[in-house]
Amino acid sequence: MILFPAIDIRDGKCVRLTEGRFDKETIFADNPLDMAIRWVNEGAEYLHLVDLDGALAGKPVNLNVIADITKNVRIPVQLGGGIRNLDTIAQFLEVGVARVILGSVAVKQPDLVAAACEKYGDRIVVGIDARDGIVAVDGWGIAGGIGAEELAEKMAKVGVARIIYTDISRDGTLSGVNISATAAVAKASGIPVIASGGVRDLSDIEAIKKAASDGIEGVIVGKAIYTGSLNLADALRLLRGE
Repeated sequence: MILFPAIDIRDGKCVRLTEGRFDKETIFADNPLDMAIRWVNEGAEYLHLVDLDGALAGKPVNLNVIADITKNVRIPVQLGGGIRNLDTIAQFLEVGVARVILGSVAVKQPDLVAAACEKYGDRIVVGIDARDGIVAVDGWGIAGGIGAEELAEKMAKVGVARIIYTDISRDGTLSGVNISATAAVAKASGIPVIASGGVRDLSDIEAIKKAASDGIEGVIVGKAIYTGSLNLADALRLLRGE
């Protein structure tokens, strides 16, 4: 199981939002690369990056910041936020991103997801972000009109290799991971799912580890490691069984 430290980028800085709300932002670093290096030094094996400006704009905004990270860390990174066409996917892969995450287009343009999967295989991940089980799109600001489990099943059928499931109501709240909903998405799709949203402390990491048999293959951690309620090194040791 992989633990992914999250680095959310807005206006070139490393921030965290609460419940995906841009009016509830906390800045944790002026330079996201500094945070990337910190998490690598603490043992991270994979980073999760989000271009928050890109998610709103529907196009890459922080490409230079992201390229700076990929050039200066020795571990792979996955990236989401505003990736809406094949050219943008290619652009990010060319600057060193290992996997790209497609969100809104999974709802709006499933044919694009299918084409991306055919071309890039397991380098394509779909992010399903839901509030009360209903998928949200366009920077989480609009309801997508489809349930998370239904979308997950559709994405598996077009060739998606894995899904990231985020419970928006828990994201940035330190209120605990919605394991049951994440496992339900894994069951509906039949493909591995990475949990996201709500991680607070080691008890959440322990719960996620126990849910590996339910199809959960990893967890994204954000606010917890920035505020100190979760120590990254301790979490990694727990997952390794040390």
